[in-house]
Amino acid sequence: MNLYRFIEAEKAQQRTLKRACELLEVSRAAYYAHRATSPSARQLADEQLTERIRQAHQASKGRYGAPRVHAELRRRGHRHARKRVARLMRAAGLCGRRPRRSKRTTIPDPAAAARVDLVRRDFSVNAAAVNTRWCGDITYPRPGKAGCTWPP
Repeated sequence: MNLYRFIEAEKAQQRTLKRACELLEVSRAAYYAHRATSPSARQLADEQLTERIRQAHQASKGRYGAPRVHAELRRRGHRHARKRVARLMRAAGLCGRRPRRSKRTTIPDPAAAARVDLVRRDFSVNAAAVNTRWCGDITYPRPGKAGCTWPP
């Protein structure tokens, strides 16, 4: 049997801590040092809440952020502050993301005439013909939030 649990049980029954420590030959300082290393009730509650947050986040396929996870937990009957949920999500490395929206950049006119390919798909480099052909590319990078990896 763990000595410190016995002392804790004696203390819970309104018996003196000093007497229990003397009987078991344990210093009170050692008892309090051991008690300080065990997780507090708040830490245990945070661990349970973090697990619920992780489940709600995984159920949303990683899309929900703190406000939606908080709302989901409230629907399940767990009442916690939104900022607490946000803090625990940050500590667990969870963040929400939005589904990628498709961005249509060019809407071709069906009545327009087809353009002539003046380059004829020849993109080779010719040192004698500098500044005769120009080409470019437009890239739309996906926006991300700081601290979040994209894609997850």
